[in-house]
Order: sequence, then structure tokens, then C-alpha cells
Amino acid sequence: MLEQIEQQANQWMTEMVEQGSDDQVFASGYLQGHLALSLSTLEESGGELLSCLAQDMLVRLDEASSELAPEDLALVHNAWQQLLSRLQQH
Repeated sequence: MLEQIEQQANQWMTEMVEQGSDDQVFASGYLQGHLALSLSTLEESGGELLSCLAQDMLVRLDEASSELAPEDLALVHNAWQQLLSRLQQH
């Protein structure tokens, strides 16, 4: 399951880089680092992976919110919701 999530996330990020606006490219790139850390942590913990990933990413994005301007934070949260929606469909 973890490998499938990584593949789907990488595919989505590639699509954003190839077809997305500058804002979408920024947001997907920002998410990439947080997602990698989250997946690494979750790999070790087990449990319901997608549910744990969603919760962990919200915590990580909340903790990192001071790094971004409010409009950039909104872009990142929107991008995360798009990616999470795609992951939940598969």
C-alpha cells in the first residue's frame, strides 16, 4: 500500500510540474518534502496508512504554517486536498 501511495503521489506531482500553474508547481513541490517525511514515519508505525497519512500531513502542514505567507499556505492546503482525494480514489 505504501508503494502504491508513493507512486500515485509522484504521478500527481509530475502532472503538476508538467501541466500546472506556477502556484500549483510551487505547492506540489512544497508538499513533496513533507509527504516524504510523513511516509517515512508511517512506514515504521503500521496501522491504517491513508488515514494516518492524512492526519500526519495536517499536523506537519500546521507546524510549517509559519514558513509560508497565508496565500501560499492556502495553495499548499488546496494541493494536499487534491492529492489526498486522488489517493482515496485508488
